[in-house]
Amino acid sequence: MSTGLIIALIVIVAVVVVAAVLTLRARGPRHGASLKRRFGPEYDRAVARHDGDTKAAERELAERVERHGALRERPLEPVERERYEVRWTAAQERFVDAPREAVVEADRLLAELAGARGFPADGHYEDQLAALSVHHAHHVEGYRRVHRVAQAHANGAHNGGMGTEEMREAMVEARALFDDLLQPSRHDSGRHHVDADADVDRTSPARRGHHTPSVFHRRQAKES
Repeated sequence: MSTGLIIALIVIVAVVVVAAVLTLRARGPRHGASLKRRFGPEYDRAVARHDGDTKAAERELAERVERHGALRERPLEPVERERYEVRWTAAQERFVDAPREAVVEADRLLAELAGARGFPADGHYEDQLAALSVHHAHHVEGYRRVHRVAQAHANGAHNGGMGTEEMREAMVEARALFDDLLQPSRHDSGRHHVDADADVDRTSPARRGHHTPSVFHRRQAKES
C-alpha cells in the first residue's frame, strides 16, 4: 500500500470521526430540548428528583417515551364520558362534608378512566403514571397528589400530610387530567369525533366548570 493511499485513508477516517462527534453534539441539545418541550413541568420534576442531574433525568424520560410513546388511546363512547362525568361531579359534591373520601374517590376514578383509555391498569399505578406522563405530561401532578392522599388513607394515615385547602387544590389539579382524558384523542375514529362534537356541550370544561367553584365555595361559606 502506497504512502499516499495510507494518508488518504487516515484523512477519511479522521473526517468520519469528526463528523460523528459533531453530529452527536448537535443531537444532544436538540434531544434534551425536545424532551423539555414534550414533558413541560414533568421535565423539571424529573431533574429535581435526580438532584439536578439533567442527563439522568433525560434518560428516564426517554425510557418512558420508548416504553409508552406508541400507546394509542382507546376512544370513549358518549355514554361512557357521561357516566364518568356524573361520578366526578358526585365526588366534588362529597368534598363539602368528606374531603378525604372525595379525594380518594377522585384517585380511583382517574385510575379507572385512564385504564378505559388504554393506559396500564389493574393497580399498576407507577406504570400508569409513567404512561400518562408521556401523553398528558402537563396534567399528571394532580393525579400524584390525590393518589398520595388515597395511599395515606389506605395505610391508616391522615390525609397524606395535606390540609383541607391542599386537598381542594389537589382535586382542582386532578380535574385537569380528568378533563383531558375525557376528550377524544387525535387517533380516535371519525365516528367518535362526530360523537364528541355532538356531545361537546355536556363534556366541555366551560359547561362543567361551574361545579368546582360552587362546591368549594359552599364549603367555605359553611366554615365561615
